[in-house]
Amino acid sequence: MTQRNDPRDELYRLHAAAAFRRAQRLLGSEADADEVVHDVFLALLERLEPIQTTVDISAYLYGAVTHACLNRIRNQKNRQRLREEHAHTLRAPHSDGSGPEWALTARAVLAQLPDDLACAAVYYYVDELSHREIAEVMGCSRRHIGNLLARLARWTQGQEKTLCEL
Repeated sequence: MTQRNDPRDELYRLHAAAAFRRAQRLLGSEADADEVVHDVFLALLERLEPIQTTVDISAYLYGAVTHACLNRIRNQKNRQRLREEHAHTLRAPHSDGSGPEWALTARAVLAQLPDDLACAAVYYYVDELSHREIAEVMGCSRRHIGNLLARLARWTQGQEKTLCEL
């Protein structure tokens, strides 16, 4: 008796490791990353038929994992815990963009942003994607990405001004 491979098993085998690395990079936790990847693949498999028509399943998973991670970061309980435990890092005058303090601050900032701005910020500043690449992943125009990043810059300036007044 020959056993046929389930296409869902193949999909998971080919893409789960990359999805996990993506989630772990954004969340900073193996356990949280594992949960996010599990949830994303479960959702994907529940609606496998419509997704099979997608040109690039890798791009779909990349976006789905990013959104799931951002949603997890926005979780109110997690946001509150991060603020309480690491309030001093939010006032740090300079950071070299690495280390646990920077990562916690970045997660706290992402949790405050609207979804489209948070995604654009992650794709641009963390993943270092070009406007064209971000537009492809987000399914919009390069001009829209430029507008999002300009809004993000204005929001950041407003936050810096508020912190300076404290």
